[in-house]
Amino acid sequence: MTAKINTAVLMSGAAFFDDNQAINPFMDSKVAVDREKAQAEHDLIRDSLKQAGVEVATVPPPADCQDGVYTANWALVRGDKAVMSTLPNARKGEEPYAEQVLKDLGKTVYKVPDGVHFSGQGDALPCGNYLFCGTGYRTEKPAHDFVADTLGYEVIALQTIPKKTWYGRRVINKDSGWPDSFFYDIDLALAVLRGPTDTEKGLIAWCPDAFLPESRKRLHAFDGVDKIEVSFKEAKEAFACNLVSTGETVVMSTRAPKFKADLEQRGFQVITPEISELAKGGGYIRCTTLTLSNS
Repeated sequence: MTAKINTAVLMSGAAFFDDNQAINPFMDSKVAVDREKAQAEHDLIRDSLKQAGVEVATVPPPADCQDGVYTANWALVRGDKAVMSTLPNARKGEEPYAEQVLKDLGKTVYKVPDGVHFSGQGDALPCGNYLFCGTGYRTEKPAHDFVADTLGYEVIALQTIPKKTWYGRRVINKDSGWPDSFFYDIDLALAVLRGPTDTEKGLIAWCPDAFLPESRKRLHAFDGVDKIEVSFKEAKEAFACNLVSTGETVVMSTRAPKFKADLEQRGFQVITPEISELAKGGGYIRCTTLTLSNS
């Protein structure tokens, strides 16, 4: 029997969506954002999730927060506990709002130590008791330790490739002051497709070329889950890994045909809403959803 995951999620809305503060490489403050189109895409994601059997809770987006549509970065939730995120400067206004929302939902909230970066579910993907965590961009090692202790996960720490200048120097984002990467959150390079059962391992998808050599080697050698590989082109250009799976149905990019075919061959039903405007903020389907329950 398949273990159900992402059974309930939290979404907000795109009323304040923008990219004026370009805090990741996908953003371009010179390119206009169509909020009406972005909201239509957001509605399509919500409807696709409901079609997949996911329970969707909604709240208004936090006022005047350009990235408030991306609820995945608000926290990491397990059971009745939520470890809150610490976000880049352009997203600080989301933090108190997200905390109150989760308290109102009955969650006990916990905060990482002062000054420690943590990007919430965007950079921390559970698969059973394993937690695949990003580091080096939006999340720091002390956050891994805190989350492991608070929520009871075994952390697999990984780092994706940095954005570099033409002469090989790592790029520091001019708006956030933090190191930059096209895979700044791990949910752009890795996805959890199925949770483990008593008889089967969990299943993930990942893009090997999106990870630094040491992390790539670690994941290749890691035997705790089964794996599907995603091409660099589909991961970066089509946001292929930024998906939501129930363990049986996957809501994912419409522009990743090779990965879609691999999923269907494995028995998944696949739903592919057309998303383009929300991608201007460097986020996609997974980014707009914060998992509230995995069973």
